[in-house]
Amino acid sequence: MAGQPTTIVIFGATGDLTRRKLIPALFQLACKGRLPDPLRIVGFGRRDYSDDRFREFMGEGVQEFGQFAGRTGEWDTFSRSISYFKGDLETPDDYVRLKQTLEDSEGSGGGHRLFYLSISPRYFGSAIANLGSSGLGRDEGGWRRVVIEKPFGHDLESAQSLNRAVHNVFDEEQVYRIDHYLGKETVQNILVFRFGNRIFEPIWNREHVDNVQITAAETVSVGDRAGYYDQSGVVRDMVQNHLLQLLTMVAMEPPSTMDAESLRNHKVDVLRAIRRWTPEERALNTTLGQYRGYQDENGVAPGSDTPTYAALRLFVDNWRWQGVPFYLRTGKSMADKATEIVVQFRRPPHMMFSGAQDQENSPNMLSMSLQPDEGVHLKFGVKVPDQGMAMVSKDMSFHYDSAFKDQAIPEAYERLLQDSLEGDASLFIRSDHIEEAWRIVAPLLEDQEGPGTLRPQSYEPGSWGPAAADGLLSQLGHKWLGVGTDGDRHG
Repeated sequence: MAGQPTTIVIFGATGDLTRRKLIPALFQLACKGRLPDPLRIVGFGRRDYSDDRFREFMGEGVQEFGQFAGRTGEWDTFSRSISYFKGDLETPDDYVRLKQTLEDSEGSGGGHRLFYLSISPRYFGSAIANLGSSGLGRDEGGWRRVVIEKPFGHDLESAQSLNRAVHNVFDEEQVYRIDHYLGKETVQNILVFRFGNRIFEPIWNREHVDNVQITAAETVSVGDRAGYYDQSGVVRDMVQNHLLQLLTMVAMEPPSTMDAESLRNHKVDVLRAIRRWTPEERALNTTLGQYRGYQDENGVAPGSDTPTYAALRLFVDNWRWQGVPFYLRTGKSMADKATEIVVQFRRPPHMMFSGAQDQENSPNMLSMSLQPDEGVHLKFGVKVPDQGMAMVSKDMSFHYDSAFKDQAIPEAYERLLQDSLEGDASLFIRSDHIEEAWRIVAPLLEDQEGPGTLRPQSYEPGSWGPAAADGLLSQLGHKWLGVGTDGDRHG
């Protein structure tokens, strides 16, 4: 039975994100019967499109990028819910016209509205202000929510300013700051793995864990994003959001329930516990790099010192993790594409088996591979046959593709769009989380002079980054690890 109408308004609807991700994800949700009924999708953009041309353009995206590209009959039905509204993001009158259009389609009973800002960050402020001044954001006959893509600010001050602008129009519970990493099945599996299995939580602490390593490596260069990337760099592009998100999920305390506020409270607690750096500590705990050839990319400023690689050592100063180093690493033009979390456990206090000190017999390690080898690996010691009590380390593994052969892993945007429509903010980022994350990386974004000055070191494309990143770990007797694929990973 049909309920109150729901409308998704996508601002920046003719952009790449809408065509590649949003409409294919919504179509896949429709095929699975997970969208509200009735639903309308209104694309807001500046191009001179008719409804039919916009539907055709979106259909091309579904065919090229969607998992259900072959379901043409279902697409024909779904596409009837899509329409186009020509407007300018900075023109208040266009929002007034949009409001009237939505009211006409909703009828006298009103309806729910989800506003998705698939636009350049420089337009966030204007779009939010115009949603407010036009009355589009007011709860009149249904809920109102706004989804905001990253990056949310470019430093702490701009993030705080944007938060104030958003809160002038929307309450915090109406705001869904999206990081697509959190929609990945393998990222959500971190919580299930930790809190759904009794055997791991008792050893998930400083008494048993030696160090934690989080790697997000890309083989691609900045390519045609060079102009944008040169203004952001790896810290803004990856560390402040993706890597710190993963750290909070590894380090957070068990929530009493899986509701949004409990989860988000515990994640913010982790960020607040991360030790802040003095300028001297910043240099001791960080390595920045820039791949050779970056300055020749089209759009990069001459002599640019924008980093394309970062390795950090962080400490979470709380009861569970005091003294355990968390190593974060990410970069462009690296040797392999991989996003992986490795938990290295402490060695047994006394080892009596032969061969136990060999290179191959490393400590127990747990690897959660988020992409592309989605799965979990556990490394432990076993006896070598017919060789007395000789010991060797072996790997026990779980892979999503073999364990769930008939179930395709859904796109991250599927889960996030469904949650935003259902009012579940568990996988979205709260304002205080955003601001704490910016406070942590602020020392890496400052204009640096004097003690603790950081400059990116050159590294070869196709390597694991500058050699100094190995030294960052060797200071405490550690090395980069990767049990999910090819063993040790180091520069």
